[in-house]
Amino acid sequence: MNSIARTLLGLLLLATTNANAQWTAEKPGSDNLTVLSHIELGPRLSVSDMDLEQEESRPFAYVGRMQYGTEGPRGMDVIDVSDPTNAKLIYSWRIEDQDLHLGTGGMDVKHFKYKDRYYVVQSLQFGQGGPDGDLGAVVLDVTGLPDASKVKEVARIREPDLPGGFHNIFIYKHSSGKVLLFTTVSGPFANVYDLGMVVEGKGADAQIARVPVPNQEMTRRGYHDFYAGYHVETGTDRFYGGGAGGYYVYDITDLDNPELLVTLVGVSGVQYGHTFTPSPDGRYVIAETEYQYAPLRIFDLKPALDGDVRNIRNPIAAWTADWRNLVHNHEVRWPLVFVSGYLDGLQVFSLEDPTNPTTVAYYDTYLGPPNTDRYPMFNGAFGVDVRNSDGLIAVSDMTTGFWLFRMEGFNGWNGKEYGVPDVSSVQKWDTGPAGE
Repeated sequence: MNSIARTLLGLLLLATTNANAQWTAEKPGSDNLTVLSHIELGPRLSVSDMDLEQEESRPFAYVGRMQYGTEGPRGMDVIDVSDPTNAKLIYSWRIEDQDLHLGTGGMDVKHFKYKDRYYVVQSLQFGQGGPDGDLGAVVLDVTGLPDASKVKEVARIREPDLPGGFHNIFIYKHSSGKVLLFTTVSGPFANVYDLGMVVEGKGADAQIARVPVPNQEMTRRGYHDFYAGYHVETGTDRFYGGGAGGYYVYDITDLDNPELLVTLVGVSGVQYGHTFTPSPDGRYVIAETEYQYAPLRIFDLKPALDGDVRNIRNPIAAWTADWRNLVHNHEVRWPLVFVSGYLDGLQVFSLEDPTNPTTVAYYDTYLGPPNTDRYPMFNGAFGVDVRNSDGLIAVSDMTTGFWLFRMEGFNGWNGKEYGVPDVSSVQKWDTGPAGE
């Protein structure tokens, strides 16, 4: 970590001496977080995940919209964040025949760039008994934004053999040059699609690989969430998946032959992995599992990566905002981890010492009551993203809508400034993962 980064982190830690204090309606956040914008988007529990474009010349955020019970639309919203203090809803895509469709609708959402055009993939989940039970995602060309009239649907991705849609997706610029879409399905593997083929009208042949869940003969369940990233030290592409049994790390440089590198199974309190994200160098991983009282667990993969063991069972640390609740999705900008913490809102903690996670900022985006018609923690902050160029933080809250924040002392992220590879969920569309 260089001196500038160390100074910034020191300021964060100094500014949050009372970061663990109880938040209230009068003081919902720490002093080092500033709310820039807040947009209420609709009914209770109608907002799902979100994605923030990374180029400041394309100041757009994408928010999935879902129906819970009988409330809420099924689709996706586009928000203009060109003025972060005055974010505006500028476009909404909705599945046709809303009343005929069953199930949740819009869940995860990701953007990508291909041949100088920009696209958004909105994952979808519809139930049997209505239309589109096999529809996993819609692809929209959003190159013409902010002119909403130029947004155009270009493809729909279906999985007729495994109906139920795609709960989670991840888009990765592979070292081969291909832009890959990883999707969850109702089977013991993740599907992999070539998005170049999808937008060029070759969708029938676009599914090019699968990443299995080990010991799949023992389970019909697959992955819940995943991440793909470049491993600089070995020059390989790696897949990090949470699902049936725990968590798994694969070398996916050769997509036809994924190589299992590390398993994290038999972990106390983990029967099914959820969100699973590595540090930029691939040594540490932050692992979530989805039940009340579960913390984020921090694991050190070094013994397995060095060949000393194959399976890791014991975390080196754990973190949670409030032990009574549950923390959810997260984005790693090492050593900081930005968390959408359901009832605990936006949370930021530091892994400068991976064995001692330290909360550095928080803002509670939802101060309402726990849920009463599913498990209690299912409300509040759902998705989170960070714009690396300037440190803009975005959160989607299931009930209160869309939020933008600035954190004092955090003005952007580049791994080199922190002594780690410049690897995060942010993709290098023009150069590929190994490019500068």
